[in-house]
Amino acid sequence: MARAQEPHGPTQDELDALADLGAGGTWEVHGRRLRVTNLDKVLFPARGDEPPVTKRELLAYTARIGPVVLPYLRGRALNLHRYPEGAHRPGFWHKQVPDHAPDWLPRWDNPEADEGETTTYLVADEPAALVWAANFGALEWHAWTSRTDDPHLPTYALIDIDPGTSTTWDEVLLLARLHRDALAHLDVRAAPKLTGRRGIQVWIPVAVGPDFAETRAWVERLSKTVGAVVRDLVSWRWEVRERGGQARLDYTQNAINKTLVAPYSPRAAAGAPVSAPITWDELDAPWLRPDAFTVRTVLDRVAERGDPFRTVLDDDQVLPRLA
Repeated sequence: MARAQEPHGPTQDELDALADLGAGGTWEVHGRRLRVTNLDKVLFPARGDEPPVTKRELLAYTARIGPVVLPYLRGRALNLHRYPEGAHRPGFWHKQVPDHAPDWLPRWDNPEADEGETTTYLVADEPAALVWAANFGALEWHAWTSRTDDPHLPTYALIDIDPGTSTTWDEVLLLARLHRDALAHLDVRAAPKLTGRRGIQVWIPVAVGPDFAETRAWVERLSKTVGAVVRDLVSWRWEVRERGGQARLDYTQNAINKTLVAPYSPRAAAGAPVSAPITWDELDAPWLRPDAFTVRTVLDRVAERGDPFRTVLDDDQVLPRLA
């Protein structure tokens, strides 16, 4: 496990200033002045006997977790999943930086954008940019797996264990453990995280060099080898309705502009669960659930136990050939 760390910033005075604002106003945080609005709006319905999560609480969480998340977002285009009316209403993808965005907001102009496509993406190169996104209604943050300076070359290979309608949590864990064992056998460094929904994802850091076709083929070969061990649990059908309720090991996420939810991003669900990194050993923990951590609990975990996902930031790994 990574060493314990207290997320740096914002200051207590900055957090108190947010708490003291009325329904909206100007909030100075992480060196930026942000116009924040609708602070008492419920964005995440209640879960169990807990109160619902308001926009004010989401912004406070985002400001606190921002420095922890930043290494996974820096230099990468960000796809925002916006829910302006809250997680209990339908959301939509928003990629284009709006004209009203502040001038200081980091951004990237995609030189390959075709007519009608997104031309300018948010790049969260500073914590305040993520706070701006949360105030903009982005309840989920999805960063590209390649950097803006070389968008066709990924720095991660991704394994997405996507449960079907009939897949139990124990079966998701079994699939994750099989990938754990396969990666250990190959001596490949990787890190798992909860999706905050029903699944588990595995990120594999790779040295810049292979393109998306190569990382996709590598993950496909690995996951199909794993899937062959438990054929009754896995479907390779694309359409959900054709999978018979079985899980999908989705190697197709290894493609430009396709993303998996960022570490520590909230998910648009009751209680504001987060996509929390875990250790491989915690796959065997009896308490583990896909939505085990929320915006109210994950900061204490990071402060006490550190960030187990830091291993994926060392992107000097060359994927071995698979026989």
